[in-house]
Amino acid sequence: MEHVPPPAEELARLDRELAELDARRAQLLTRRAWLLAALRPPAPTAAPGWNPSAWGAPAAGRAGAPAQPWGYVPPKQPSAPRSAQNVLLTLGGLLLTVAAVAFTLVSWGSMGIGGRSAVLAAVTVAALAAPAVLLRRGLTATAEALAALALVLTLLDAYAVHAVAAPDTDGLGFTAVAAAGLAALWTAYGLALGKLHLPLPAAVVLAQWPLLFGAWAAGAPALVVGWALLATAVLDGAIALWGKGTGVRVTACVGGSVMAFSALMVGLTLSVTASGPLGALAPGALLLTAAAAALAGAWRAPRGFARAGGVVAGLAVVAAVGGVPAAAVPEDWAVLAYLSAGLALTAVVRTRLPRNAAIGVLVASAAVVAGALAGALPGLAAVLLGPVTLLSDVWAGSPEGFRAGLGSTLPWTGLAAAPVVLAVSAGLLGAAYRWWPSLARIAAPLIAREEPGSGGGPAGAPGAGTPEAGGAAVPGAGGEPGAGTAGTVGMPAPGASGAEAPGAPGATAPGASGAPHGTGAPWYAGGRAGTPWYAGGASAARRRPSGAALRGAAGAGAAVLGWGALLLAGAVLDVPYAVAVAEETVLVAGLLALAVRRAGNGRDPSAAVPVTALVVALAGAVSAGLLSLASEGASYAVFGALVALFAGAAVRAGAGVERAVFAVAATVGGTVLTGFAGRSLGLAPHEASPLILLVPALTVLFGARLRRNPVALPVELTGALGALVAVALAVPDAPFLALVLALCGVLAAGAAVRPERRPVAAYLAAALFVLATWVRLAASEVSFPEAYTLPVTVPALVVGFLRRRKDPEASSWTAYGPGLAATLLPSLAVAWTDPDWQRPLLLGVSALVITLLGARYRLQALLLLGGAVLALDGLHELAPYVVQVAGALPRWLPPALAGLLLLVVGATYEQRLRDARRLKDALGRMR
Repeated sequence: MEHVPPPAEELARLDRELAELDARRAQLLTRRAWLLAALRPPAPTAAPGWNPSAWGAPAAGRAGAPAQPWGYVPPKQPSAPRSAQNVLLTLGGLLLTVAAVAFTLVSWGSMGIGGRSAVLAAVTVAALAAPAVLLRRGLTATAEALAALALVLTLLDAYAVHAVAAPDTDGLGFTAVAAAGLAALWTAYGLALGKLHLPLPAAVVLAQWPLLFGAWAAGAPALVVGWALLATAVLDGAIALWGKGTGVRVTACVGGSVMAFSALMVGLTLSVTASGPLGALAPGALLLTAAAAALAGAWRAPRGFARAGGVVAGLAVVAAVGGVPAAAVPEDWAVLAYLSAGLALTAVVRTRLPRNAAIGVLVASAAVVAGALAGALPGLAAVLLGPVTLLSDVWAGSPEGFRAGLGSTLPWTGLAAAPVVLAVSAGLLGAAYRWWPSLARIAAPLIAREEPGSGGGPAGAPGAGTPEAGGAAVPGAGGEPGAGTAGTVGMPAPGASGAEAPGAPGATAPGASGAPHGTGAPWYAGGRAGTPWYAGGASAARRRPSGAALRGAAGAGAAVLGWGALLLAGAVLDVPYAVAVAEETVLVAGLLALAVRRAGNGRDPSAAVPVTALVVALAGAVSAGLLSLASEGASYAVFGALVALFAGAAVRAGAGVERAVFAVAATVGGTVLTGFAGRSLGLAPHEASPLILLVPALTVLFGARLRRNPVALPVELTGALGALVAVALAVPDAPFLALVLALCGVLAAGAAVRPERRPVAAYLAAALFVLATWVRLAASEVSFPEAYTLPVTVPALVVGFLRRRKDPEASSWTAYGPGLAATLLPSLAVAWTDPDWQRPLLLGVSALVITLLGARYRLQALLLLGGAVLALDGLHELAPYVVQVAGALPRWLPPALAGLLLLVVGATYEQRLRDARRLKDALGRMR
């Protein structure tokens, strides 16, 4: 019986459903409006202060705005009237300019002096006066075009005056005076007509030439030309800082950069080529003045320009100060003068320079040090890689000196200062590592210094100088960088989570516009106090390296540079060969001691020092080993010492990657020593291959002793690589190859005794034994391998049968695979070269029986081995007939049959896939 609710209850239900329908309709209408707004092509430009959220749709690229569909091409917009007007005005101004140039160059001589003056005065005055009238009428673009024409006319007037009124004056001098006059004229004109954009940048361009052309016209020396360039650059810097308009400042920046670079190049060239310290003083003064000008500009410039100014100032100071002593010492030692000046720049951390300018100076110091170190790299590379040439003539005899063993043609006398550079740098980095807390306290004023604009926002803004404002904390002094003020940039204020309203994707609740900290600013306004969204903030502070990481990098650099300094010093001094070999070995020992001590020192918060020491020790060991190949005694001594050192380091090191690396290196050294022993005994490479297996045998015993220790597996794998080397050496001689394979099988069987190695080592041992048997039979030229393989196959199959009776779940590959392969595969190899028919027939019948037994008892090994041997045997027997038939068929028939086969397979592709899956499943269910 149907239940009819009372009228009041039914009315309430209807009201609720109608309210839900209204809400759903409003939701769908909002969604429709949003989609329409998203599909409209974006406007070409946005008015200043335009807020996308005010139009009810998120801006393109913001959360909630859909991406354009793939391949979407926006419709072409018609040319704006103002754009077409600009094109027309540009073309008109260009045509008038061409006409004026043609008139000046061609028609000038056909007029008298009065006509010339009248034409020049009328045209120039008209061109200069017209923009003022046009600006009052609001025709700005037309005024700009005529102003450009007036600029060209003034240049032509200057040329005409020189050609008529002063033809005998010097061209450069007249150009300098004309450029100065025109620059002043256009500056006044641009200031008078402030709405024009072209006159002031044109005046800046003209102002670049008066001093330069004046000095050039006067025949001034290069130093005076440099001062002229520097004065022009200073003028450009002042214009860039206090000029009116973006175009003026950009033009001044470009011009100042070019002029400053030219002035610095002049000063640097004169300083480097000075004949003595006194001759380097004058260029030094030019460079120091340029540095002072750069720092003065950096004091007021924005962040990027301030740092660039600091870099330029630092490099100029190094060139000026270092150039004086560099001129007094031999050329090979001049690098020390510049290095000392570059290191002295680090004192900037205690000055009152702005933070960004000081950082630029420090970057310049680091660049000078890096350049000095780069000069030492060729010599260090020759020391490390030069001994590779000894591989072609091992044990040829000890060379006379260190350089003779390197085989390098470098001018070693020119690298006399390179070890000193490396040693000084290593000492400074080592001191920084040792006294890092003191260094952090010294650098604290620089890192914590606050300056206008350094935080990405205005001075005095909330959070300025803190990590939110791009500030920095002192690394290593008081915790991680950025510690102190928790950054919260980009975190919404409570209640302003920006939860989406129903049906309005991306729309936020009223008052929750997503502005950082609830300031009410639009999303593109950034963080606090208008900080842009791309400012680093707290995340940037977290990305800065910690004090521990910086200290570890300093320690690692000290270790590397100190090691390189000692190596390079031996090559520069050309110490005796024995001393060089002993020196490299002792350095390896020291690096290993450092790696082991630091790796076991829990107080060291950074792993950079031990890891670097380990890597450098390995490189040094390789270099020392290669260098020792010149002498038999040195080879034994060096590799014996290296094995002992790495083994001792493995014992002393804590459990981890370091111990495994040490153990692997010791194993490699032991393998090399066994090879040396074979060479000393006068054995051929294949005869020495069994001797090399001593180290793999020791690694198997070592692995059995360590068992599941993490070091065991790397050591055993290294021993296996040594066994591969032994196999490769024995390849030229088949009997020795069979012996080595059998010995490797014994080692694999010994490793298979351990349960954790059995799954791999057992199969490997069986394969090696079988392969050794085949190689031995082939070496003995046995024509009936079955006489040797059947006595092995029958007992193996019996053992496998008993294993399967005891454990029916045992794999057929384990039970029957080795026994069957021992006979079938050698017989198949012989059958392919047997011209008679009896062996292939017997092999085919046996393979067929084995295949049928595998199918009957569902044994995977029998089915696959028997089937593969049967197929290959049948292919061998049918191959001659197939070749004859193929030769008798037309040439178009095989491609046609192949195409037909592909069509059939394609037509029944899904069925074939199902058949393949069923076959795979059936094989997988077999044992």
